[in-house]
Amino acid sequence: MWKKSQQPSCFLSLLACWLMLINICVLLFSRTVAAEVRKQIAGQYGGSPQLLKNLSVGGNIPLTEAVEPVDFEEYLITHPPLIESGPLRDLIEFPPDDIEVLYTPRECRTLGPAVPEEGENDPHVRDCVRSYTEDWAIVNRKYHKLGTAFNPNTLDKQKERQRGLPKQVFESDELPDHSSYQDDQDDLKRRSMSIDDTPRGSWACSIFDLKNSQPDALLPHLLDRVPNEEIDHHNEDQRKSNRHRELFALHPALDEEEPIERHCVPDVPKEHFGQRLLVKCLSLKFEIEIEPIFASLALYDVKEKKKISENFYFDLNSEQTKAMLRPHIPSAAISTLARSAVFSITYPSQDVFFVIKLEKVLQQGDIGECAEPYMVFKESDAAKNKEKLEKLRSQSEQFCQRLGRYRMPFAWTAIHLMNIVNSAGSLERDTELEMGLSGDIVGRRSLERTTSGDESCSLTSFRPATLTVTNFFKQEGDRLSDEDLYKFLADMRRPSSVLRRLRPITAQLKIDISPAPENPHYCLTPDLLQVKPYPDSRVRPTKEILEFPARDVYVPNTTYRNLLYVNPQSLNFANRQGSARNITVKVQFMNGEDPSNAMPVIFGKSSCAEYSKEAYTSVVYHNRSPDFHDEIKIKLPASLTDHHHILFTFYHVSCQQKQNTPLETPVGYTWIPMLQNGRLRTGHFCLPVSLEKPPQSYSVLSPDVPLPGMKWVDNHRGVFNVEVVAASTIHTQDQYLDKFFALVHAMDEHMFPVRIGDMRIMENNLEAELKSSIAALNSSQLEPVVRFLHLLLDKLVLLMVRPPVIAGQIVNLGQASFEVMASIVNRLHKYLDTSQDMHGRNSLLSSYIHYVFRLPNTDPNSPSPVHYATMARSAVRPASLNLNRSRSLSNSNPDISGTPTSPDDEVRSIIGSKLFHEELALQWVVSSGSVREGALQQAWFFFELMVKSIIHHLYFTDRLQSPRKNRFPERFMDDITALVSTIAGDIVSRFQKDLELVERLNTSLAFFLNDLLSVMDRGFVFSLIKTYWKQVSTKLYALQNPTLESLRLDFLRIVCSHEHYVTLNLPFSLLTPPASPSPSVSSATSQSSGFSTQVQDQKIANMFELSVPFREQHYLAGLVLTELAVILDPEADGMFGLHKKVISVVHNLLSSHDSDPRYADFEVKARVALLYLPLIGIVMETLPQLHDFTGMLIDFCIRLMLYCKYEAEGNSMISQTVAMAIAGTSVPQMSRPSSFLLNPQATRQHGSFSAESSRSLLICLLWVLKNADEMVLQKWFTDLSVSQLNRLLDLLYLCVSCFEYKGKKAFERMNSLTFKKSKDMKAKLEEAILGSIGARQEMVRRSRGAFGSQENLRWRKDMTHWRQTSEKMDKTRAELEHEAIIDGNLATEANLIILDTLEIIVQTVSVTESKESILGGVLKVLLHSMACNQSALYLQHCFATQRALVSKFPELLFEEETEQCADLCLRLLRNCSSSISTIRAHASASLYLLMRQNFEIGNNFARVKMQVTMSLSSLVGTSQNFNEDFLRRSLKTILTYAEEDLELRETTFPDQVQDLVFNLHMILSDTVKMKEHQEDPEMLIDLMYRIAKGYQTSPDLRLTWLQNMAGKHSERNNHAEAAQCLVHSAALVAEYLSMLEDRKYLPVGCVTFQNISSNVLEESAVSDDVVSPDEEGICSGKYFTEAGLVGLLEQAASSFSMAGMYEAVNEVYKVLIPIHEANRDAKKLATIHGKLQEAFGKIVHQDGKRMFGTYFRVGFYGSKFGDLDEQEFVYKEPAITKLAEISHRLEGFYGERFGEDQVEVIKDSNPVDKCKLDPNKAFIQITYVEPYFDTYEMKDRITYFDKNYNLRRFVYCTPFTLDGRAHGDLHEQFKRKTILTTSHAFPYIKTRINIIHKEEIISTPIEVAIEDMQKKTQELAFATHQDPSDAKMLQMVLQGSVGTTVNQGPLEVAQVFLSEIPSDPKLYRHHNKLRLCFKDFTKRCEDALRKNKSLIGPDQKEYQRELERNYHRLKEALQPLINRKIPQLYKPVLQVNSHSRMSLRKLDV
Repeated sequence: MWKKSQQPSCFLSLLACWLMLINICVLLFSRTVAAEVRKQIAGQYGGSPQLLKNLSVGGNIPLTEAVEPVDFEEYLITHPPLIESGPLRDLIEFPPDDIEVLYTPRECRTLGPAVPEEGENDPHVRDCVRSYTEDWAIVNRKYHKLGTAFNPNTLDKQKERQRGLPKQVFESDELPDHSSYQDDQDDLKRRSMSIDDTPRGSWACSIFDLKNSQPDALLPHLLDRVPNEEIDHHNEDQRKSNRHRELFALHPALDEEEPIERHCVPDVPKEHFGQRLLVKCLSLKFEIEIEPIFASLALYDVKEKKKISENFYFDLNSEQTKAMLRPHIPSAAISTLARSAVFSITYPSQDVFFVIKLEKVLQQGDIGECAEPYMVFKESDAAKNKEKLEKLRSQSEQFCQRLGRYRMPFAWTAIHLMNIVNSAGSLERDTELEMGLSGDIVGRRSLERTTSGDESCSLTSFRPATLTVTNFFKQEGDRLSDEDLYKFLADMRRPSSVLRRLRPITAQLKIDISPAPENPHYCLTPDLLQVKPYPDSRVRPTKEILEFPARDVYVPNTTYRNLLYVNPQSLNFANRQGSARNITVKVQFMNGEDPSNAMPVIFGKSSCAEYSKEAYTSVVYHNRSPDFHDEIKIKLPASLTDHHHILFTFYHVSCQQKQNTPLETPVGYTWIPMLQNGRLRTGHFCLPVSLEKPPQSYSVLSPDVPLPGMKWVDNHRGVFNVEVVAASTIHTQDQYLDKFFALVHAMDEHMFPVRIGDMRIMENNLEAELKSSIAALNSSQLEPVVRFLHLLLDKLVLLMVRPPVIAGQIVNLGQASFEVMASIVNRLHKYLDTSQDMHGRNSLLSSYIHYVFRLPNTDPNSPSPVHYATMARSAVRPASLNLNRSRSLSNSNPDISGTPTSPDDEVRSIIGSKLFHEELALQWVVSSGSVREGALQQAWFFFELMVKSIIHHLYFTDRLQSPRKNRFPERFMDDITALVSTIAGDIVSRFQKDLELVERLNTSLAFFLNDLLSVMDRGFVFSLIKTYWKQVSTKLYALQNPTLESLRLDFLRIVCSHEHYVTLNLPFSLLTPPASPSPSVSSATSQSSGFSTQVQDQKIANMFELSVPFREQHYLAGLVLTELAVILDPEADGMFGLHKKVISVVHNLLSSHDSDPRYADFEVKARVALLYLPLIGIVMETLPQLHDFTGMLIDFCIRLMLYCKYEAEGNSMISQTVAMAIAGTSVPQMSRPSSFLLNPQATRQHGSFSAESSRSLLICLLWVLKNADEMVLQKWFTDLSVSQLNRLLDLLYLCVSCFEYKGKKAFERMNSLTFKKSKDMKAKLEEAILGSIGARQEMVRRSRGAFGSQENLRWRKDMTHWRQTSEKMDKTRAELEHEAIIDGNLATEANLIILDTLEIIVQTVSVTESKESILGGVLKVLLHSMACNQSALYLQHCFATQRALVSKFPELLFEEETEQCADLCLRLLRNCSSSISTIRAHASASLYLLMRQNFEIGNNFARVKMQVTMSLSSLVGTSQNFNEDFLRRSLKTILTYAEEDLELRETTFPDQVQDLVFNLHMILSDTVKMKEHQEDPEMLIDLMYRIAKGYQTSPDLRLTWLQNMAGKHSERNNHAEAAQCLVHSAALVAEYLSMLEDRKYLPVGCVTFQNISSNVLEESAVSDDVVSPDEEGICSGKYFTEAGLVGLLEQAASSFSMAGMYEAVNEVYKVLIPIHEANRDAKKLATIHGKLQEAFGKIVHQDGKRMFGTYFRVGFYGSKFGDLDEQEFVYKEPAITKLAEISHRLEGFYGERFGEDQVEVIKDSNPVDKCKLDPNKAFIQITYVEPYFDTYEMKDRITYFDKNYNLRRFVYCTPFTLDGRAHGDLHEQFKRKTILTTSHAFPYIKTRINIIHKEEIISTPIEVAIEDMQKKTQELAFATHQDPSDAKMLQMVLQGSVGTTVNQGPLEVAQVFLSEIPSDPKLYRHHNKLRLCFKDFTKRCEDALRKNKSLIGPDQKEYQRELERNYHRLKEALQPLINRKIPQLYKPVLQVNSHSRMSLRKLDV
């Protein structure tokens, strides 16, 4: 119930809801637009869109709230399956063998088991041994591996699934490489140069070519009349055969981090080993061989100052030498002959050393004396010293005989381990290393490598090394302790080691060191057990050496081991009276006090017996206080008593043989009792030594106790130091653990009182002690806790389940045990954080649960738990067992015979035996405070324990098959509910504070529920999931937090990873409308029956939406899809980051279903797909947000806005839409509130998904479409509205682009940059061709049809030839090949699924006939798929579908979708030129049928004719990899069909086809030419120009070619020319528009465009009688519309702008503005005026800085040029092109074509006389020309633009003299001016224009002089008036004018021409003109001087004076010449003759 405080607020919110509903109704009646309603509601609720979803209207539950799940068990009972058996039947219920409990024997490493030998052991030992030997108890979920948790779609698995894929054939892969293509081009270039080898229209030639070509194979039965249904069936069968079953096998697995649901099986608990090294001791050789030497090897860690391994003793003596000791060693056990050992190092570091110690038989003399011979004698001198050596040998033999049992220290050395490892790592193969003094290694090559730190310490992978140690250090008697050794080792690592100064003992010890193999043969454990494999017991073994790890190792014990190491360290007999000098200690392990009680448990060293009863330490000669370095290893008995002790006896050994002196004299005794208060004694001891034998019963006391009447050395002070270390898996060596185990055993055995430590515990205070000992476990050391973890946890579990009876009372220890369990588990988690998996599960604990934990035997009477080993592995359980089991379990669970709520429950509680899972749940629920917190921290542990306990319980009570509803008592269910609810509460309340914990908790809870689904009532578990869901939803409602949503996704993903996920979703429940409470049984098979009634329609809708029935019955799938819908909702705040995550959940599930062998059958897959039908709607909703793979979404969003408008303006559906949108649910046909349908703003969201997410989502969609039942899909499509179907089609369109095949070459260069570049290039071209604003939207989409929809391969190549091949290096050729195969198969399969779906949609249309408007959309998708890179396989199915579509709906293409007709023709033609014959065969068949159908409709096929011709032109213009040979074959195929078509033989059809084919063939011939001139841009454009001109009578085609030319120009950055092409196109369109309709505001044909270009009038050449625009197929393209015209003009303006011709931009807009004004399009006008402002701004800004072009006259001479011979052109080149540049380009180009020596450039510009040229060469003459204007023209050409636009006349000058030289003296220098006129004005639609007229003007010498002087005067004037002034420029000009030294300067000119009056009166005027020029000149010089004076500084005054002097000289010299007038000119009488000008005009046309 509500709390009181909440009541008023709830009441208010209810009231608000009512008010709102009333509001809504009013709104709906007034038919307000839906969006308004939405706004209003949002306004009332503070505007949160999320709230809308939480409002509920009419029983619909919003997506953000959980629905009530179906009662699963009830449902199964009430709906018995109708199917008897088979894979479908298996979907209904979990398999009967779903769960099994297995008892697996644990693997034993050794041949015999490691168990104690003695018979009767104490209970603790029994428990330990049981714990180490019992079988693993494993719960096996048989199908678990099929769930997503264990079944990741890994790469290896993908590869497995991809085996045997067929290789799909793609044309793009078949294309030749760029290089070979280039060679063909070069051949072509050399072969021919002529444009007109065959004049256009040479039919004969065309026909001849065609008739002789080969057709492709004809498709059988193509021309038969077959009913459409049959065709469809045939197509479908073909399509569906040999399809790839698994779609996801082709889709790369998502690259996510380790998926959250991944659950690894924990490692089997096993004995711990570090990194293992195998050491083989090969040989030991000294310079002299006189006696046996014994060696031991051990590892030491200098840093830790610790010995880290036991000793390995080895004996490398020869048999002969060994024989010296025969009396002392009867026979050696094989185990002591080992020469190789396996060392284990857990913590390898730079501080680890191998230390080798050598001992020899004791002899007289100290160590130095004994070692002397070894240092002095050399082996080489053996002969010389023979006698001395003999003597030494005989001495040795004596010592061996007498003192053979004693040893003395001799020598030692050490090897730095890491040096070996690092050196070996760096050397090749097996390495041989030499060790010199102090451990330096001398390798085969010097090794400088030393490493520091632990990072390089891996011992697993170095190369084996053979080591030769050459130097040993002699031992020093007073420095034998470990302390001394550590100092030596530390010193060894220093460069200046003290040891180096010592004299070494030279020897050769050879050792092999290598990483130990996995399972070496003939190995013995440290306990001498044989390790498997051990084929032969007689072979010399390898010993495993026990490690004493440098730091703690946390691994639970798994084998029995009980060893003791005794290390005597030092003895101080300095104060002992009497002679005691050569001291040895005899060590014995006694089980009594009699000498015969010594036990044979001491391990032998080398070459001796396996075990002995005593061991002696080595002797230091004459030392009363010796140090020892011996290690005595003892095998401890399993059960110790108070009598077990170690006895030490001290002897003096007399080395000299004296009369009456015994060999050894006892000089002292001491001992260590093994047990103290029941615990093993270990550690350091400093013991007093007694002088006499200890008395009776000494062993139970410690020697520290002063026994009466005993004599002690040094007054009972401690004089003997010894260390005892145990390596035991029996003794815990921890007081708290010991106490706990002891109490538990005492309780078990009922042995009271029990003695623990110094306490005697009576039964009456046992309870308190027990509880305190449980609590005290927290104080124990972690290492022993871990070592005894399994036993400890077992005991705690036992205490929870079986409360002990103490003094007749049941003591409940459940709470105490639970608390300590929680704390132990947390300690492990905290300190052992390295051994955790991704979910924070400690590996030791998870191993315990998985393998060790089992329900304890709960019968208090049986002393040890019943072992079920007999039934392990047997499926049929033996009968005997059941008795046994029922006896042991009946106490624990009396429910076996009764119901859960029987009175037996009480009995059970009285007996005090509980079920572990129930007790655990109870303790957890009631826990609080830190205990609860501890349990929460490690919730996974308790959950997993609970689950395993539940399964064991069900298994042992035979309930795994019983109905789930009565498996558990109600109170347990209540506890679980409470637990889940509170934990969900914790997750929701703490996720912001403690995210790490919450993440762990969240996953633990999810795994727990996943597990429960296997064993509990599934409806109950669903309700638990709902509990969690509800809590999260409530929090999310209040707080939009993506973290919480993300947690819920993880939770869901884990729950759904259940192996029976599909079954849990009831895939067989057919949904019914909410009205009927339970679905009818019969309808389960009504799949095939017609869905007729309203109920069934509703049912279909329910299946495709997240309706309440769907979410209730397919509970988990409903949750997954709901999450998807909610997160992908564009209005979901902050959920953007979760897109990938939620998509990956769905992807992961579908991928898993796809590969699941249980669902391989297609019927089963269809059932599974049913669970995901709403996905289709969800993805449709996200369409505007998907990554745009096509560039089509903009267009889609515009349509969407129109659609919204249409829906809102009174569509009948609106009221319902709005109501439901408000309710937060869906429109009946859609899957979610169409939030964004009602909100045009939503379009801004488009493209918000990443490409990867979008691709994953789309592959999921395709999977559903592939596997769903077609009937169901069809029914649903029938219900969809047109707009929704269109949206689905848009989605399919996107899928086509998304899964387009990238091409093998793309895989080889997955360089994203390359792709991007080529794409940008393409986009730019499209931009240029199609403009950037305005009518462009429509066009961009269509452009994919008309322009380069083939991702243009040549562009790609050009863009990428510089690419790096870095990627290529990474993957092998085969891998790339494999990737390409997979991608090809994915593309094929994806497109085939799309094709299947399109077919279903078409059938829907056929059924309803109200949806015809969507056929255009179907066709659009089909065409788009043809345009993409497709496989041959797909294309043939695609063409089959297209043929069927056209045959069913011919009017679709020929009447409605005319643009699609054009697209189709283009696609078909494109594929007719394919290199793959099957594609060509199908494409030509389609094209033929298209013509035929068009003809049948109206007896001619003008439309198709027109479109095909245009398409071919377009292809030819834009596609560079176009192959005319293949197309010729297709044309021939079409002709063949026409000839074979009997039905139409009598009509005009065959002739029309033939005409068309020949026309196409001619275009092809032009293509061939174009290919030849591919590299010659001018020639190519000329050719295109000519083709376009050929289409003067066919406007559509001319337009196509003009646009092709525009494209080519744009590519070459000739923007002005591209703009001209577009202006011409616009003029052409205007011409036809004015014929069609007379609109005032449209341009009146070409005339309107004259201001833009004078050339444009040529577009009006065609008159009405030639072409009638009304004829079908003529002017039908998209450009022949007002919008088309506007588009062309906008593009033209844009190109002019790029060319910098802003004045022309203005002229273009002058034509556009009236059109927009007429349409009242203010927005466009604003844009245009903005652009105009920009243009004029640039004109002002760039004044004086503009440059347009440079012009050259180019003449071609020579027959090699073909029809270019003697042609002259003006070429327009980019601004500032130098003559050398164009000369170099043309010479290079033609040189490459004809050969470099065949081409010559004529260097002058004189007229060429062809007769004088070499006929075998090609000559080019190039001259720079400038625009030429007559004087009258200059009035209008004022600006720079005027002088560079509309140019037709050019001029160049050539100097000459009459005698043929170019230059002569002034009086003989003539000049020839040549004026050229071109056929069109520049700029034009091409960059070179023919010269059609030439005119020459010859100037006489005086005229030349006049021009020169005018030029000079102008320069002076310019320099003088320049602003700002430029002094340098001014001085340069002045210097040239008044300087004295100027050759041919002004003065000389005056003197030549003005000194005397000419004799010829015709020259008077020239004389006078020159005179006036000089006058003007002197005036300008004066001005310039004055100006200069004002500019200069003081430093240039002298220079100024010099200039002035020169000027005055010049002026004086000129004065008489200037002033002399010709009197005749001033006689008024003389008649002026107008023809007096002597001009030699020569006309040359």
